[in-house]
Amino acid sequence: MNSQSIELVELMGGDPAAANPSATVIVLHGLGADGQDFVPVVQVMDLSPLGAVRFVLPSAPERPVTINGGYRMRAWYDIHPVPADPARHRLEDESGLLASRALVQQLIAREVDRGMAPSRIVLMGFSQGCAMTLLTGLLAPVPLAGLAGLSGYLPLAGRFGMGVDRLQCSMPVFLAHGEHDDVVTPDRGLAARDALLSLGMPVDWHSYPMGHEVCMPEIEDLNRWLLRVLA
Repeated sequence: MNSQSIELVELMGGDPAAANPSATVIVLHGLGADGQDFVPVVQVMDLSPLGAVRFVLPSAPERPVTINGGYRMRAWYDIHPVPADPARHRLEDESGLLASRALVQQLIAREVDRGMAPSRIVLMGFSQGCAMTLLTGLLAPVPLAGLAGLSGYLPLAGRFGMGVDRLQCSMPVFLAHGEHDDVVTPDRGLAARDALLSLGMPVDWHSYPMGHEVCMPEIEDLNRWLLRVLA
């Protein structure tokens, strides 16, 4: 698996008439979706003050997903059911998470090879894509411009603590969650927020009266955050 073998959608936002993109936003979709999923969101954003902005929207590989009866679908990693015993921790697909983390890191390296500095790259994702965004960002060899996580959580949370580089902890983070989300419950988003705050990361937290979805006020808040971190 490598970044050259997965499907990519690329769009130019901001001011497409500008000569060269001033920044890149890599957008990671959720379970069962693909790289087209966030095209409508990208298209309603106004990042024109930044000049041209390149959006890279990859599609995850297909794999069996346990929680969906082993059905094959696009997924960054496998998801296991919630244990019946609340005292037991939910099993995480560590090997799948780390394999996709390497894949996303290759996409970041691809942008650097195209001339984009890491400080001009934002990693963003929804649900599973949010989990991959936070995992990849915290393990990135150099800090990025920022991390934007929508309706997700921090996977492998026990890995993060004093071992995270202080430079990574300087990255600004945008986190948003639906107050009525019954897929990734709000407490998991809040736990991610608190874990990142405990690392000293500047977290911009937002919640909205919605389920497991994206709403226009959220897009507007995200738009303002992108303008700020990429100014």
